[in-house]
Amino acid sequence: MIRRTTSTAALRRVLRLSRENNNPKQRHLSTAAAAADTNFPSYLLESPTTEITQFPSGLRVASETMLGANTATVGVWIDAGSRYETIHNNGAAHFLEHMAFKGTPKRTQYNLEVEIENMGGHLNAYTSREQTVYFAKVFKNQVPRAMDILADILLRSRLDPAAVERERDVILREMKEVNKQNEELVLDHLHATAFDGSGLGRTILGLEQNIRTLTRDDLREYIDTHYLAKNMVIAGAGAVDHSHLCELADYYFGNLKSELNEEQKNSDAVCLDTGKFVGGDVRIHFNSDPIASFALAYEGASWTSEYAYPLMILQTIIGSFDRAVGKNPTSQLCYDVAANELANSISTFNTCYKDTGLFGLYAVAEREKVSALAECITKNIAQLVYHINEEDVERAKIALKATMLMGLDGNTNVCEDIGRQLLTYGRRITPVEIFQRIEEMTVDDVKAAANKVFYDKDHAMAAVGGIEGMPSYEWLRNNSF
Repeated sequence: MIRRTTSTAALRRVLRLSRENNNPKQRHLSTAAAAADTNFPSYLLESPTTEITQFPSGLRVASETMLGANTATVGVWIDAGSRYETIHNNGAAHFLEHMAFKGTPKRTQYNLEVEIENMGGHLNAYTSREQTVYFAKVFKNQVPRAMDILADILLRSRLDPAAVERERDVILREMKEVNKQNEELVLDHLHATAFDGSGLGRTILGLEQNIRTLTRDDLREYIDTHYLAKNMVIAGAGAVDHSHLCELADYYFGNLKSELNEEQKNSDAVCLDTGKFVGGDVRIHFNSDPIASFALAYEGASWTSEYAYPLMILQTIIGSFDRAVGKNPTSQLCYDVAANELANSISTFNTCYKDTGLFGLYAVAEREKVSALAECITKNIAQLVYHINEEDVERAKIALKATMLMGLDGNTNVCEDIGRQLLTYGRRITPVEIFQRIEEMTVDDVKAAANKVFYDKDHAMAAVGGIEGMPSYEWLRNNSF
């Protein structure tokens, strides 16, 4: 086993050496702020240690012990989501999320529900485009039992054919409800057109035809080809002991295979393509809808891109506006939208994936104001390359730090952070390191990111509702500079 510890003293040495040996030739972005003050508050420097152990199979165990905690969150983060599905089994990861709670040879569905209830615990799961997650929050003395339950539902789900048939209707009803939510509908169509032809373009719920036809064997094949040791991270936070968690992980997950055989690699169950942004335009016009919802997006940055942090700053600078909350604009774009009452709401999103990303804006407006709103958005984002100033960047840095810290309140959030970072970065980035990276960002860095992402660049757009006033793709493209 390989064991690593992220300690405060080690991190200080890394930061010091980074500043002493900083070579601007090795960075594409400005490093003028690399010598910024790193005397961070004690609550950052003294934050708990994250311990990481890797087994020979590739399975990783990572945990953060919080002194005085009486509860713990433990879970399994799997490098498997809808982007790794094929057109034949798209929807399998989400289908399995439903089936995991329907019973195992050891526990019936009823027994599982009663056991969790009697423990005073919470068991949950979710599926995204890149990850599948199962986690439990329990009292500290129930961590071994929680690990037993997680392994049982993940690796030994009964997948009873009758339960599979019943769950089809549940997922189809869920799909209908999701499609009634314009934001969900727009963002699904946005991914489909932005990443047309690759796994990232597929929806999490899957194709309706697949939901109707996926079999028990299809779901079992998905488990066998995606739930590999090297794709899994066992994460824990709160009242957990790392050595004990490693013992539990070895006991319950130690027999997982690490690699696919040649037949599995070439099967219809596995998609290993890269996310390629192609842009595009999809419009769904409803004559009776007085409201238009649309998303305009550009190719963003991957988790490990040099532009990842500048784009976080840029997202914060652009901000959001909601008429229901009041006219409190956070940027020139939001000010123009608020002052001219162009939209009910507008928000900026910055979605990172392993090899690409999406950066854009989602807006809701009355149908007669769509044209003016689209023109306002394109004009403002094209000018960002020139109009970002020091005050904007410093204000965004403070807001971004606050958002990051608030996102780490509670051991469930910390556990989520650990699991996600191990899958995306291969390590845990501590809060103090994140603060350091944010502090290093300069105006030139953010301008370079804006220029890279949307100055004279192709875009993707998805629009639903009363959108007859939306300018053409060509007009939006020609006004991107």
